Parts: sequence; C-alpha cells; structure tokens
Amino acid sequence: MEQKLRTETLCIQAGYSPESGEPRQIPIVQSTTFKYATSEDMGKLFDLEASGYFYSRLQNPTCDMVAAKIAALEGGTAAMLTGSGQAANFYAMFNIAGCGDHIVASSAIYGGTFNLISVTMKRMGIDATFVSPDATYEEICAAIRPNTKLVFGETIANPALNVLDIEVFAKAAHDNGLPLMIDNTFATPVNCRPFEWGADIVTHSTTKYMDGHGVAVGGCIVDSGKFDWTKYPDKFPGLCTPDESYHGVTYTERFGIAGAFITKCTVQLMRDLGCIQSPQSAFILNLGLESLPFRMKQHCSNAQKIAEYLKSNEKVAWVKYSGLESDKYYALAQKYMPDGSCGVISFGLKGGRSAAETFMKHLQLGSIETHVADSRTCCLHPASSTHRQMTDAELDAAGVGADLIRLSCGLENAEDLIADLKQAIEKV
Repeated sequence: MEQKLRTETLCIQAGYSPESGEPRQIPIVQSTTFKYATSEDMGKLFDLEASGYFYSRLQNPTCDMVAAKIAALEGGTAAMLTGSGQAANFYAMFNIAGCGDHIVASSAIYGGTFNLISVTMKRMGIDATFVSPDATYEEICAAIRPNTKLVFGETIANPALNVLDIEVFAKAAHDNGLPLMIDNTFATPVNCRPFEWGADIVTHSTTKYMDGHGVAVGGCIVDSGKFDWTKYPDKFPGLCTPDESYHGVTYTERFGIAGAFITKCTVQLMRDLGCIQSPQSAFILNLGLESLPFRMKQHCSNAQKIAEYLKSNEKVAWVKYSGLESDKYYALAQKYMPDGSCGVISFGLKGGRSAAETFMKHLQLGSIETHVADSRTCCLHPASSTHRQMTDAELDAAGVGADLIRLSCGLENAEDLIADLKQAIEKV
C-alpha cells in the first residue's frame, strides 16, 4: 500500500522524483521549444495521443513539476500554473462559463477578482450575482439561474477576512448541478484543503504565501477530479462535446473527469491567451513551497499574538481576526482551519481616518505596500492609498472603512512587531 505522505513531506518531495544521476533540485527548463526526431512524433503530441512538450506557451516541464506538487498538497488530480492569481481565476471560470452564462460569487472577495467578474467578464457576456459570504443555503440557491455555470468564493476573503462556510456553498452548488470554485490563497493547503469540504476547483495567487518572499508573481488552478461533468452535458458542452478548435477531442471522453478540466484549460485557453508562468518563477515558487508549512505556523502565531495585543489596546476601536474567540468567524475558522488561518489582520483606531494616517507615518518595521503574505510585515491604509479616490460612504459600501488598516504579519519576532505597533499607536 502506498504511503500517504503528510503536508510537510509533500512540500519537499511531491512533483519531482529524480532518477539516478539526475539533478536533485527541480531543473529549470528555460526553453521555448522542444526537438523531436520525426513529424509523426510531434503530431502525436498535438493530437493528445502522447504526453510531452512542444512549446512552453502551453506547457513546460519545470512548471508542470511545481503544479504537480501543488495538486498533491491540495489533494487534487491535476493542476496548471498561470502568470498570476488573476489569470488563474479568469482561466478557471472562463473554462466553463462563456457568453450568455452566469456566475454566482461571494461578495466578499479580492477587489481585483470582484472587478474581473463584475466588469470585465460582464463585457464578455457573462453575468454574475453576488451573495453575502454569510448567505444561507436557501439564499445561494435563490441566486442560481438555469444558465449558472459555477459558484465562487474565497476561503478567507481578502481584505474583509470573512471565513466562507464551504460546506454550505458546496451543497447549494452540487444540489444545482454546479461546481464550487474556491480561491484558497490566504489559507493555503497547509491550513485548509477545500476539496475535503466539498469544493471542486481551487485557485491560488502563488504570489502570496506560496512564494512567501515577494519575488515571483504567479497563479495556480487545481482540479479535484471529483465533479462529474458528464452528468450535465448540456450545461458543460465545452467539456462533454467535441472541441472543433482542437481536432474534435471530447475532453471528458479522452481524459475522464480527473483530467478533462485542466487539459481543456491548457490546450484551449493557455494556447489562445498565453498567460504562462515562467520556468524561473516556477523554480522560485518551488523553493517557497518547501518551507510553506513552517512559515505558515510563524505567520499565524505572530498574527494571533498581535491580534490579542491590539484587542487589549485602549486606542484600538476594533480588531478582525478569526483566531480571536470574540471574532464573528471564530467557530467557522476552528472548523475549517483548526491549526490557524492566515497572518492577515484588519483593525481600526479610535479617531478614524486621521488616526490611521498618523499611525502609518510612524511605522518602522511594518512596510507600507499593497502586498500581503510576505516574509516581511506589510501594512496598508486603503483610504489614504489604494482607495483614496473613494468617499467615506463609498469606502463603507465596499467594506473598506476609512479607518481600516490591513496588517500582514511577517516572520519577524512577534515582540518586535508589537513594540513597533505600540510606538506608532502612541503617536496617535
């Protein structure tokens, strides 16, 4: 019986097993093209009758090795890397939803993804209905239409930090013959494996915790291999009927439910849109993955200590972190992420916008930047930076109040970070 490896081991060993005399580390295959002895040999690749590589815009060995590792971590059957997390979410959704179709999504998701769905994909003829991340089964079902193709949400919303009740969303999706797609960026497969709770497709911005050092932009799509597209051939014709743009292949027939989704996404969308991750970035990502379990423990430990400190500070108006027993999402976090959620905290200071601006000016260790999930602590006051064009009313409507400060706790010593926060708060 094959040994079931634990997360820490998979982060090191999965995806690549060198033979005798081969490189111990994943090799960087920095080549656009690949040589073959005969046209017939290459033709078998184009016909999907043989496995291999012919052009890195579709697939590259380095990228595939790293994708295989992430698939193993999530417990999926297939995965592919993309050039960014945005590309991963777009490809995953567009792989099954097209002009005239509809998506149901949580309203508490990353702003870039919200805009992707509500503006850009709408221009492509794909409509969307947004529901509360706290929506009931009945409310989710009520939002689903005959032309709905998927339900989408985030394990932990960025930056709202809502924890999604994955089982509720999965049941609503499945009872209506739909897959549930989850962006698992903030939790990572170290702290949550959405497939175990009913999700069907998982996406990641690998730019965040997986890389963990702010050096390589990337994304990933993972298929659970469990959603049976063939039960709903009229709803998912792209997977269940011949693809005339690719030799008339029917993906579910040729590759089964375990491989159809990622194969179609590769040979159709990556072929036509080409948002690839470079082999160099994939190599860097793999280095980050090797230490991911240990870094996540430190991120979560630091965030817990800092959240507790902020909660006790009389100048702090509110703190949002699911590790606090007083947090609205504490029970859900304990259910889905009992070993920790993530290292991101939201809080506000008494005195509102002006207090937040003063606080930000006096930070020393906390770096002011738009990034999160880095080895270095990052801090952002959206109202005075990324969202400065919005009024206070507009900020409130978007769930990003004028007083909101987003703190991404890094790997530094927690006491040093608390001391930095303390001195900055004292200046308010």
